[in-house]
Amino acid sequence: MTEQSMSRRSFVKTSGAFAGLAAAGGTAVASQELFSAGEAHAADADTIAWSQCNVNCGGNCIFQWHVRDGKVAYMETDNTGDADFQARACLRGRSMRRWLNNADRLMYPMKRVGKRGEGKFERISWDEAIQTIADQLEYTYKTYGPNSIYIMYGTGTYFSMSKVGHRLLSLAGGYVSQLYDYSTHQLSAAMPYMFGFDEELGSVFSPYDNVNASSFTEAEQHSDLIVMFGNSPADTRMGGANATWDFARAREGVKSRGGKVVNIDYRMNESASGHADEWLPIRTGTDAALCAALIHEFIKDGKADLNFLHTYCVGFDEETMPESAKGKNKSFYAYIMGEGYDMVEKTPEWAAPITQIPASRIRELAKDLESAKAPFVCQGWGPQRHSNGEDTSRMISMVPVVLGQIGLPGTNTGQREAEPPVYLVGNIPFKNPNKTQLPVYQYLNAVDHGKKMTALNSGILGADELGTDLKFLWNFAGNCLTNQHGDVNKTHEILADESKCEFILVWDTVMTDSAKYADILLPDMMRSEVLNMQTQGYSEYYTGVTVGGPAQEAPGECRNSYDVCADIAEKLGFRDEYTEGRSYEEWVEYLYNKGRDAAADPVEGYGITMPTWDQIRKDGVFKMECEPAIGLEDFRNDPVANPLGTPSGKIEIYSETLATIAETWELEEDEEIHAIPMFWAGPEGYGSVTSEYPLYCSGFHYKSRTHSSFGFIEELKQACRQQMWINPIDAESRGIANGDMCLVSSPAGKMQIEAKVTERIIPGTIGIPQGAWHDADMDGDKIDKGGCVNTLTTYRPTPLAKGNGPAHSIIAQVAKA
Repeated sequence: MTEQSMSRRSFVKTSGAFAGLAAAGGTAVASQELFSAGEAHAADADTIAWSQCNVNCGGNCIFQWHVRDGKVAYMETDNTGDADFQARACLRGRSMRRWLNNADRLMYPMKRVGKRGEGKFERISWDEAIQTIADQLEYTYKTYGPNSIYIMYGTGTYFSMSKVGHRLLSLAGGYVSQLYDYSTHQLSAAMPYMFGFDEELGSVFSPYDNVNASSFTEAEQHSDLIVMFGNSPADTRMGGANATWDFARAREGVKSRGGKVVNIDYRMNESASGHADEWLPIRTGTDAALCAALIHEFIKDGKADLNFLHTYCVGFDEETMPESAKGKNKSFYAYIMGEGYDMVEKTPEWAAPITQIPASRIRELAKDLESAKAPFVCQGWGPQRHSNGEDTSRMISMVPVVLGQIGLPGTNTGQREAEPPVYLVGNIPFKNPNKTQLPVYQYLNAVDHGKKMTALNSGILGADELGTDLKFLWNFAGNCLTNQHGDVNKTHEILADESKCEFILVWDTVMTDSAKYADILLPDMMRSEVLNMQTQGYSEYYTGVTVGGPAQEAPGECRNSYDVCADIAEKLGFRDEYTEGRSYEEWVEYLYNKGRDAAADPVEGYGITMPTWDQIRKDGVFKMECEPAIGLEDFRNDPVANPLGTPSGKIEIYSETLATIAETWELEEDEEIHAIPMFWAGPEGYGSVTSEYPLYCSGFHYKSRTHSSFGFIEELKQACRQQMWINPIDAESRGIANGDMCLVSSPAGKMQIEAKVTERIIPGTIGIPQGAWHDADMDGDKIDKGGCVNTLTTYRPTPLAKGNGPAHSIIAQVAKA
């Protein structure tokens, strides 16, 4: 797939979103115009360098680095515009200086001298490192071909020049592309069969963009009920430039209309404790059972919108079934009412023992949804990160679909809140000539037995088979080799075997757990040490660009990755093609101007005028407010003129394509793929606990880290200790008190972690914050003392997405250490 610095689709799909704004002069602001002298620090002699928090929480909140004598002295965040229009960093983001100037920064290129994973390296020159990488690439292409080379999923930095490795390998001969991502793996694979694929993006689907999902600002203006499944912006998307700000405003809007927010989660998350009107505890991994029971009540109460379902959907009842499935009791209605499939009626009484939610409370929630004028139903990415995540994500969306409450003001499609409608600047362009795509969670299987992996047994796209094991791993700004992958112990075993993957390149700023597995380890410059540019993050309420830096020089021999890739390209004989005659700084300027030109186009753009390059270099920040978005609004208004990207052009509750996949793919005996959304427990899901492992266990995102980013900052570790959440009922029976050190065991491994005894988690389930850095003697007992939840996860890709469902589907036991 080609990545452009500004895609035509980004403008076309929401054309007119800024039309009135642009015509009126808009709410665009530049930092110099609105800088408040009263907020400036007393050190007037300081130089200010603008930057952003570029890790993957999605906020990209704005920094002002105050530079004194060539060194960052302290930081402020955004103070441009009024309080309702500021991309202010959270406390986690404001600790970035402790990362930037950390004593543990990697400063020199190194090569491995110990065993893989042992973390022993010696310093080498840049010339040796570059030559080694170039030689290894030439050897790998010649010996195994492009299907043996893979760029690891990495989100440790988001900025306009973060894809320089993709550009290099595209010109060198190609590589295996990532399919889906660790954040939305199951959801991204399953939702297209229901709501449609994007013709331009092919297999890639964004179920949370402003076409397929609604914005919290829409809920703010029109909703009278918000129901959230496993969605906590206050944990995952903190900061003024992120969705927690949008959510807080939405909640106030709903409350002003006499409505409420219901947060459904296995623990009282930060959003529920601070903003929800009700926390509805649920057993982890059983959201689909709750939804089935809610829909049962809609049908029983006569509240299912049959006119909508018969007009816009395929497969709700026998009348709307495709010809291939008629007369077989395969409709969604048949499943819910116990007339097909398992022949069990999905009543609240059926769901209560599964979900741990009383049947009476399920009925109350159903009544709330039925009576709401504009219910906003949304899901975070936790529910789909289970072994049954493909079904769960679709089933949550069925709640508003059955009510006919989509495409209307104040409603949502059951998916996560929308992202911004447009990104004003893009990344350095590349075009991978190799069409093979590998589900990201399958990378380890591809290292171990890639030769056996096919489209039918492993979910590969773009080729019938991989045809080779992965032999060269390129890991830039990521910790998914081990720490953020599943089953750290199994992952270590496979990566440590040098007869499998022959070369691992890691590029980072500190020694992560993944970096310990490098054959060549390169020290990257941080974004504040180079000219940096990035558009806004996931927040919906504004779009913009920040350009700034460098704030200070990088330590040691750190180099920016573009210059290093240019040197590798020179060794491989295509430096001029790689650089196109541009320096790093010239590329940044080129990408900005390309985005500026696209935005100014009155037909395909918005007709808006971004600052000139000279002006943005002076101002640092450009922002524009976004209009609210209603997911599937065009489809709702005219389904014939605006068909979905499904075979029927409608919402496919029953998917003939999935039915075919279920019949033709090579699945394990305990794996299932379903043509309709349903509750299926999945491996290590409901009903899987044993006498040895009697507890369910789930990971969750933690406010002190963005995945594993910031995970080594001591001040954050002290402020937000890595603790296992356990209910007092489960703790008392094990003699565990708050603060006790515990041993947690699962079929995959063991860890030591401090207990947080709290009623904020449902009995029978423990919760462990994900992203903590793995710390174990891998030549000894392998007991992790860092609290890395992936010590406990099994490596078992899900049936359809081949994704990271085990991230939240774990069975475990806890004992006082």
